[in-house]
Amino acid sequence: MKPYLKLITLFMLIFSVSSYAQEEEKPKKPTVQVGGALRFNYNLSSWKKDQIKRGGDFGFDVFRINVKAAHKNLKLNADYRFYSAGFGGGMLKQGWVAYEFKNKKDEIQVGLTQVPFGITQYNSHSWFFSINYYLGLEDDHDMGVKYMHRGKQWDFDLAFFKNAEELRFGNNSDVSDSRYSYDVGSISSINGKIFRNKEVNQLNGRVLYKIGKYQKIGLSAQYGGLYNLDTKKTGTQYAFAGHYELSAGRVKIKAQTTHYNNNPENPSGHATNVIAMTAYGAPYLVASSGLVSTFGIAYSLPVKWGIISSLQFYNDFGYLNKTDKSFENSMMNVAGVLVTAGNVYTYIDFASGKNQPWLGSVWTQALAHGTPNEKWETRFNINLGYYF
Repeated sequence: MKPYLKLITLFMLIFSVSSYAQEEEKPKKPTVQVGGALRFNYNLSSWKKDQIKRGGDFGFDVFRINVKAAHKNLKLNADYRFYSAGFGGGMLKQGWVAYEFKNKKDEIQVGLTQVPFGITQYNSHSWFFSINYYLGLEDDHDMGVKYMHRGKQWDFDLAFFKNAEELRFGNNSDVSDSRYSYDVGSISSINGKIFRNKEVNQLNGRVLYKIGKYQKIGLSAQYGGLYNLDTKKTGTQYAFAGHYELSAGRVKIKAQTTHYNNNPENPSGHATNVIAMTAYGAPYLVASSGLVSTFGIAYSLPVKWGIISSLQFYNDFGYLNKTDKSFENSMMNVAGVLVTAGNVYTYIDFASGKNQPWLGSVWTQALAHGTPNEKWETRFNINLGYYF
């Protein structure tokens, strides 16, 4: 080869190597994913006589926007929801920024993030969740920082939550009722008494052991404060749970036992055996202490019925045994099927409850004192959603 050709070849080789190195060193661009859902709901409730005459009601449920972003080791996850005004209006379900370690097993999240307690993400299969959700013990999200480790055999979570979602930032402001997950809050006009507390400085720990490929067994615990807006004193609250999961082929099982206890520093003469909790624009009372047992089973059946590709049949049962024996215990059972058709997911539920505010005519006292000799009530519910 002639000398000048050798020189040109060498130059081109150096240029290509240099270009490749520059391409490798070029920083990765941030990635952004936007999704969401639009859902509608039909329900027919046994305790609503006029509704039964109408043949039930069909209307808007929620429109939500989900945003996920990532850049290098940083991640963002946000879920904002638009409900009707009667159900609290707009609200942020979750919104956090995370740092993912290089080993891909450890992560730190900061912001409005899910409380690591019990079976996550959901301790249920149905659209109604389990009875834990209505006590603030399932799919709860609070403001704080959370460390997560996901190993081959062990999972660990450790978190500190300064408080639940804070929307008002006032010196003596009540907790806003516009929230997705149930938190301790305020309620008035209950026999002339006012209950005003806030969750503060909560610690959570969760450990999960994986048995083979199909089973998980775990323990969860939380401890925190309850700041009373009237007495200016801080009470305590705690909960712990044992939980088990099975996911083998088409069968899924979720079982959990939870004990919780709230000790508020209410004004003199105000009961401490009940506490106010709130979400979706409307607070109610809950027994301050109790033992909750839940069990859910699901079976998935692949089908080829036009656009329908899967049917998941399930049954979720929950029982709240209230510590105060003068209270009436609460129960709920949801039997149903999830129909998958492309991006459309439809929950068809027969939800029954006894002393459950969402499944009966009594709202404020159902999960607290309850109603003696209360009968089971049933709500037939269809939730249809397009997820994108």
